[in-house]
Amino acid sequence: MKLILENISRSFPGRKVFSNISAVVEKGEILVITGPNGSGKTTLIRIIGSLLPPTSGKVVFNNEDKQFSGSDILRYVGIVAPDLFLYDELTANENIRFFARVSGISRGNFDGELAKFGLQGRGDDMVQSYSSGMKQRLKYILALMKQPPLLLLDEPTSNLDEQGKAVIEDVIKKHVGITVIATNEDSEINYGSRKITLGL
Repeated sequence: MKLILENISRSFPGRKVFSNISAVVEKGEILVITGPNGSGKTTLIRIIGSLLPPTSGKVVFNNEDKQFSGSDILRYVGIVAPDLFLYDELTANENIRFFARVSGISRGNFDGELAKFGLQGRGDDMVQSYSSGMKQRLKYILALMKQPPLLLLDEPTSNLDEQGKAVIEDVIKKHVGITVIATNEDSEINYGSRKITLGL
């Protein structure tokens, strides 16, 4: 398993965000993307996950002796990000069942995951009643349900209390694939075996 960034550049009208970003990340490694606000951390995460095309360059993901690029990468990705969409008008369990169906997962019961992420007894509550920290925990359940080999975390402990941060630290340490983290938190930067600093 290998993630390859080949001279990634991204521009928006009137503004170059970053240029010629390259890296190779192997299975079991953690790539940390850091840099000041506005330097393009979220943009690079979205490009890696094939949610946004680069202006130039290429992202390649090698898995089980096969090579994927472009939108083909998306099936291998689990992502947690501030702008990740949840259905507020549904319960947590309804959100989970919907995203499970979209991912081709036939399991109907995720009580163990709800308990692991501190949401036990809250699965039938409407997501609109959740705090920002509870929504962050739910996003992890959705991201991890298909056991993605490529885990992308944008501000991974945003809105979480110390107990929640400890759970996420355990998730990061135990993930057996490739993990990419966008953060400016010192404790999260230290997870990285490789680092890209934007905005230099």
